[in-house]
Amino acid sequence: MGDVVVMRAVRVHEFGGPEALRPEEIPEPAAAPGQVVVGLAASDVIFLDTLLRRGWGGEYFPLTPPYVPGGGGAGHVLSVGEGVDPAWLGEHVTARGAGGYAEQMVFAADEIVPVPDGLSSAEAAALVHDGVTALNLARRVKVEKDDWVLVAAATGGAGSLLVQLLRDAGARVVAAARGDRKLALSRDLGATLAVDYSRAGWQHEVREATGGVSLAFDGAGGPLGQAVFETVATGGRFVTYGTSDGFADIDQQVADQRQVQVDNVLAAGPPDPATVRELLTDALALAAQGRIRPVIGATFPLEEAEKAHRSLEERATLGKSLLLIQPSPVAG
Repeated sequence: MGDVVVMRAVRVHEFGGPEALRPEEIPEPAAAPGQVVVGLAASDVIFLDTLLRRGWGGEYFPLTPPYVPGGGGAGHVLSVGEGVDPAWLGEHVTARGAGGYAEQMVFAADEIVPVPDGLSSAEAAALVHDGVTALNLARRVKVEKDDWVLVAAATGGAGSLLVQLLRDAGARVVAAARGDRKLALSRDLGATLAVDYSRAGWQHEVREATGGVSLAFDGAGGPLGQAVFETVATGGRFVTYGTSDGFADIDQQVADQRQVQVDNVLAAGPPDPATVRELLTDALALAAQGRIRPVIGATFPLEEAEKAHRSLEERATLGKSLLLIQPSPVAG
């Protein structure tokens, strides 16, 4: 047996469709100074992963194949690098980083967050991106009691959490989603009104029912984002963070005429690591208190990452997708 210890991982060798995700064995990582290695129990899968796999967004997220996809996960600390407090060893933690579709992942020690008692690795991994996104969005705006607020893509990973946060803040939430299963889920999460945005003219129904919403969150982008913009009342606010179909192209002149404030969250780039850590800590605390719950709609073993991507691209996933990683059987 050679000296190189290997682990299971999924890699992309060339940009392309879901079939580009190939399970294989690669060398285990080692913790450099200031880093920890975490044995992952659950890895986050987000729509962005599918875009990057196709080669999109190289100017923002430079990736050179072969690479291990995935931007975060949760599990237990296996080893610590030089300068890292050894008290972290064995701790249950979660964080963002590169290379989550693997049995082990390296994180910067100052970016890991302890998982509160009572939360599973799956729940923690489900909050690593979407919990941060939803909380960041909810904190960008001031919501008054009984305000009508629309959330598009309301049953996605971030959307489903945003519905719960806004409901908690006293808003009347309009959930826009596609199909009966998703509409039923959004009502369960606390939406006052649920509308199917695959139906023509849905935005006019919303305006009729609410008189126009004071705030709309567009997690879809593209033509759907433009329809979301039409639901906003004069003097309201339109917050877009959607990339699944390109950004919503809002005519600034029309926005000015209607006195609608357009806020593109992604224009300023991602939040810095310290902000991410703070938002993630708060999202985990809210989940531990039972105030929000991530909707984990689909879980796949590590080797079936391809299926996870197909499900996301077909819009078949309800809520959050995760890879659940079983430890390799020990030989002997």
